[in-house]
Amino acid sequence: MGFTQKHLLGIEPLSPLAISEILDLADSYVDLNRRADKHSNALAGLTQINMFFENSTRTQASFELAGKRLGADVMNMAMQASSVKKGETLIDTALTLNAMHPDLLVVRHPQSGAVDLLAQKVTCSVLNAGDGRHEHPTQALLDALTIRRAKGRLHRLSIAICGDVAHSRVARSNILLLGKMENRVRLIGPPTLMPTGIADFGCEVFEDMQEGLQGADVVMMLRLQKERMDGGFIPSEREYYHRYGLDAAKLTVAKEDAIVMHPGPMNRGVEIDGEIADDITRSVIQEQVEMGVAVRMAAMDLLARNRRNRTGQDTGEVSL
Repeated sequence: MGFTQKHLLGIEPLSPLAISEILDLADSYVDLNRRADKHSNALAGLTQINMFFENSTRTQASFELAGKRLGADVMNMAMQASSVKKGETLIDTALTLNAMHPDLLVVRHPQSGAVDLLAQKVTCSVLNAGDGRHEHPTQALLDALTIRRAKGRLHRLSIAICGDVAHSRVARSNILLLGKMENRVRLIGPPTLMPTGIADFGCEVFEDMQEGLQGADVVMMLRLQKERMDGGFIPSEREYYHRYGLDAAKLTVAKEDAIVMHPGPMNRGVEIDGEIADDITRSVIQEQVEMGVAVRMAAMDLLARNRRNRTGQDTGEVSL
């Protein structure tokens, strides 16, 4: 079965076929986004509400742009100054929104599982834009699309994920997706930033950067999530960069055509050397941002199609 879900809450429930269906549609939206006229009518007449309980620049802008290019009515709710601050519970917020009859709800929340709870209380489709340390499905999908376009395939690749794995929902979603698509996943980082029992996910775990990057096709760096740390996880940023920051010397052990990725925002000189980040022959960081809009367009388009199918409406063809 392809993508038949009502919500996109995580990578875990998706089959390889469903993942491929999202990526194939996203590929066509990449072409649309490069045209002078970037508009489609796939979400015409539908309402999209973006609720970001956590600060976001890239993801929120990407979802907003995706919705507008598909013809949806897009509303951004300033959750930092909302009724939640006045003591309203998440469920009450959900019921209030439900009464407005939105079609798509895009939610980012600092607590793991909050988006799933919200999805149980509303009648519209919910997209998880990141919940706590749990998942960030659209980031994993855009990373997958970036890899597939750069490497020509998304299977049997050796992919190194380096850095703060313990606090990263991006790492969790990527581990799940890359594992489903039959890739060899290696995790590199200090023991303090590696979650317990991570080897059960079918990953190889390395403490040494040189050893972990050996023969890698893809090097995916992670941001140090200092806002989620409540103790001394690293001695200092300077020492962290020395041991785990990606520079030209460390990258030499990876394959010659290895690509470098980062979900952003980057801490240059901490997780990655500025020259590597800007190297147009190795870095695909800007491509990741571009793929983000296309993947979110594809995800919302498919959710809207599934919603129409469930309500018995005519799906219609998407005019690209």
